[in-house]
Amino acid sequence: MSKRIIIEPGAKHKNYWIDAWKYRGLFYFLAWRDVLVRYKQTAIGVSWSIIRPLTTIVIMSVIGVFFKIPVPNGVPRVLFVCAATLPWQFFATTFSNASSSLIGNANLLTKVYFPRIIIPLSSIVACLLDFVISFCILIIFMFIFRFFPDWKLVLLPLFLLLALLVAMGAGLYIAALNVRYRDFNYIVPYIVQFGVYIAPIAYSSQSVYQSGYPWIFKFLYSINPMVGVIDGFRWCIFGSESNIYVPGFLISLAISFFFLFLGIWYFRKTENSFADVI
Repeated sequence: MSKRIIIEPGAKHKNYWIDAWKYRGLFYFLAWRDVLVRYKQTAIGVSWSIIRPLTTIVIMSVIGVFFKIPVPNGVPRVLFVCAATLPWQFFATTFSNASSSLIGNANLLTKVYFPRIIIPLSSIVACLLDFVISFCILIIFMFIFRFFPDWKLVLLPLFLLLALLVAMGAGLYIAALNVRYRDFNYIVPYIVQFGVYIAPIAYSSQSVYQSGYPWIFKFLYSINPMVGVIDGFRWCIFGSESNIYVPGFLISLAISFFFLFLGIWYFRKTENSFADVI
């Protein structure tokens, strides 16, 4: 009697993460592939990494001037908006790419076993590259306005990591849902577009927390995890001119880790059915 060989992860739950490390070569391959095809056959190539955030910066700055939205004293409005646009753009790109990563690699899912979480994780590398390139905008604005931050700038990677955790947590959850319900291919762009206006890009969180709005409104505002990320970015760059509201930041921090836990939990729960459904 012939034997049937079933390709599956290790019998023990903990072997999954060991397998993920063993398949790191696949992670490198997928990440490098995403980098190579990122702007392939485009007329201006990596310039899109500059044009996209720069467009948002210009629009949000114009909105701020038109509605006379206050900014901290001594901080140029364009620089203030730029410090919020870059982390938001990184989050939006990472979240969108992770959400659609499984659908984009459907053929790979049905052929061999490997920890499926490698696919959305590999999409991070190209997004990080975009962020590094677009960060040049902030550096240029600093030189133009002769605004140079202090030692707090070295803490900027911590808030970038926080944005990454939020994006991957939400991205893993939506990616798993997207395998079964393709409606999320259309929902995600709306989420990203709407998020631009509820994130403190054109305005400051201090104008919300120090206002006379009811506490429930301030709480709902704080549960947006990108509020803590953007406030952290501005604090690293502008220092005391843009202080972090600690209670609101702690709420955003807690929500960030909740999204990360939820995303990993649901992804692992539904992972075994991806090949059958997709």
